[in-house]
Amino acid sequence: MAVCARLCGVGPSRGCRRRQQRRDPAETAAADSEPDTDLEEERIEAGAAELCSEWSGRSSSPSPPPRCSLLELPPELLVEIFASLPGTDLPSLAQVCTKFCRILHNDTIWRRRCREEYGVCENLRKLEITGVSCRDVYAKLLHRYRHILGLWQPDIGPYGGLLNVVVDGLFIIGWMYLPPHDPHVDDPMRFKPLFRIHLMERKSATVECMYGHRGPHNGHIQIVKKDEFSTKCNQTEHHRMSGGRQEEFRTWLREEWGRTLEDIFHEHMQELILMKFIYTSQYDNCLTYRRIYLPPSHPDDLIRPGLFKGTYGSHGLEIVMLSFHGKHARVTKITGDPNIPAGQQTVEIDLMHRIQLPNVESLCNFNELSRIVLEAQEQVRQEQQRQEDRTEDGESSGPPTEVREPENEGAAPLKEEPVQFVLPVGVSSRNENYPRTCRMCFYGTGLIAGHGFTSPERTPGVFILFDEDRFGFIWLELKSFSLYSRVQATFRNADAPSPQAFEEMLKNIQSLTS
Repeated sequence: MAVCARLCGVGPSRGCRRRQQRRDPAETAAADSEPDTDLEEERIEAGAAELCSEWSGRSSSPSPPPRCSLLELPPELLVEIFASLPGTDLPSLAQVCTKFCRILHNDTIWRRRCREEYGVCENLRKLEITGVSCRDVYAKLLHRYRHILGLWQPDIGPYGGLLNVVVDGLFIIGWMYLPPHDPHVDDPMRFKPLFRIHLMERKSATVECMYGHRGPHNGHIQIVKKDEFSTKCNQTEHHRMSGGRQEEFRTWLREEWGRTLEDIFHEHMQELILMKFIYTSQYDNCLTYRRIYLPPSHPDDLIRPGLFKGTYGSHGLEIVMLSFHGKHARVTKITGDPNIPAGQQTVEIDLMHRIQLPNVESLCNFNELSRIVLEAQEQVRQEQQRQEDRTEDGESSGPPTEVREPENEGAAPLKEEPVQFVLPVGVSSRNENYPRTCRMCFYGTGLIAGHGFTSPERTPGVFILFDEDRFGFIWLELKSFSLYSRVQATFRNADAPSPQAFEEMLKNIQSLTS
């Protein structure tokens, strides 16, 4: 601003000298001690004079620079510009003029949009043989079915499930994810295709059902709304065999497993029921899927939230979701069984009540572990009662009472470094290959119920954090232990748009089985 003022002749460049003459001797002495700026001011004023002389020979209102229109740019540059825009904006751009419309038929633009927006890594040039363009792939396949990409839970009674719809090459495929064989929770997930969508010709995309004995056949997909869609097989005779449904199921077992029903029923009961339900029944009718979001992550979470696979009672392995909610963590069932249906919150962890386990010798005694857990349960009950009393008295809810760790004789030190862990004698586990060290433990409650989700109740237990990818839970009343291992698969299009959307999703899937 000072420079501008001097250039205009109204700043301190002239007035400064006159004011200096009126200053008292003390101010003059202080000014003399500062660097002399007269030379710099003269240089600025000389520059201003030069500018004035230059502009004096021109008109007072110089003409603006000439405008450059997009229409005057070469086509190859327009292709590069248009290829950088979102594909959803390109149809509007095509309506601007005939030149833009003609350039937007260049497959280079749509090839880049397919790659950057949907991760299509295939060599799309080979489509030219079939007469299908990259523009067709984008508009009639990827963009049209974009709303079904991501994670979904099929509405299959109490069994639930996990469907991952992805762009796979030049197909959109719905993969049903299944836990590893019981009880190997650390093994990778297994998956089977339920349907696929691709372009056989330029007219429209083709939906194919992947179940049956005669290869892929005609199917149908209806997008009910943004977070819900349904599938239907249009050729159910491809699922039928002359021996009826039992023969169909036994044939499927021989083909998929290489074993008979009697050999594997007890070992894989839950999975068999789930797959039979899909295979012989639901594809006769409309099968509905509802969207699932992955839980959001926060810096102060114990471990990274996400999907885990684990053991549960006599029903084999299941898929659950671990999420954090302030002072609590929740384990929600993505797959379920007749006792505890999918969508239910099977375990809740109280992160404000950390449990210090005794040393290994004392931990082997189930009664000692039971005593510690019941003490924590009583402490939680008392704190909840005090909180209710304060609320009734009209007091504001203050911070929670400081947690007092139980003073256990011979207890291991409470710190995050791994400590030795062993299951108490009498606690059953379907997987004896559990970790022998753990990082920390917390008080929690687990949901148990009779067949058909009768008389559900929450019972106390211990949440055991082994490492970043494994945790466990000891059900005190059942005297059983469940081990969970992280699902290492990478899922695209599965992040919640907001924390509120994730909470709403949890409520929705729980309400379906309540």
